[in-house]
Amino acid sequence: MTCGYIDMHCDTLLKEITDGRLFDNPENMFDVKRMALSGQCAQFFAVFFPPKIPEALARRAGVPLPPPLADDELFEKARSLLLSTIERHGDVISMAYSAEDVEQNRREGRCSALLSIEDGRAVQGDMEKLRRFYDAGVRAMALTWNDANCFGYPNSADPEKMKRGLTDFGKEAALEMNRLGMLIDVSHLSDGGFWDVAALSKKPFIATHSNCRALCRHPRNLTDEMIRALADKGGVIGLNFAPEFLTEDGLRTSRVEDLCRHVLHLIKTGGEDCAALGSDFDGISGTFEIGEPAKMYILFDALRVRGLTERQIEKFARENVLRAMRDAL
Repeated sequence: MTCGYIDMHCDTLLKEITDGRLFDNPENMFDVKRMALSGQCAQFFAVFFPPKIPEALARRAGVPLPPPLADDELFEKARSLLLSTIERHGDVISMAYSAEDVEQNRREGRCSALLSIEDGRAVQGDMEKLRRFYDAGVRAMALTWNDANCFGYPNSADPEKMKRGLTDFGKEAALEMNRLGMLIDVSHLSDGGFWDVAALSKKPFIATHSNCRALCRHPRNLTDEMIRALADKGGVIGLNFAPEFLTEDGLRTSRVEDLCRHVLHLIKTGGEDCAALGSDFDGISGTFEIGEPAKMYILFDALRVRGLTERQIEKFARENVLRAMRDAL
């Protein structure tokens, strides 16, 4: 039983920006066909802006080069891929811009696609550009990725760098995102930036794909204090399936047992209204017990075995995200 879940983060758009196989590509962790067959309710599709990797360095490291596109071009190409896929397969998926859209699509038997941005660098310190992204359909934005930008500073293993907060523009932009109805995503943000968002935001904010630092000391994960602060604002935290965010054993295996540990810790620490899903499919690597939508039921079954009620599972799977969307969008 999938509970018609909502996943707050995948990177499939970037993987398919050249080939355009967003509907049916079993080589990826995610595609729209499997999304529909699994009964998934909604997917946030992230437009990710890759770091600028020198060509020689990329070849030595065996890293595939990103498409040679400016950020604006990449965004438009990714958005066009999503919209054209929906146009061709409108019987199974539709765009959504609010919780009401998601619920309407579900009643009509269709999945929902929501557009997000991973790395606010494309805003380039221009408030009008932020508004244009909203007008283009973006309903969630990760303020940073792993580099500093106009919003602020990223997570870091360096405690001094981790203290850095939002820029003056970042603080102003956070309030504008509240006004527009765009969810603030803190998943890649520094601790200092997180606390600035927690203090400034008048609406729920989210961590689309982060886990619990008390269980795994990755700097992308949230401390218990952060979990409580985000929950107090009505926000939600999307469970990331990446092995390095689940455990420090170095085995590069994403196990259901560890996924459950993080879900239960989120609920114990922040309450049953803060836990959600943010798989990071097609943006992560390793060995996965759950590596595609068709297997998501395994997680829900495992949580039932560990004592979660059907209502708690529905909240985790879908309802917490919908509530945060209603409050913020």
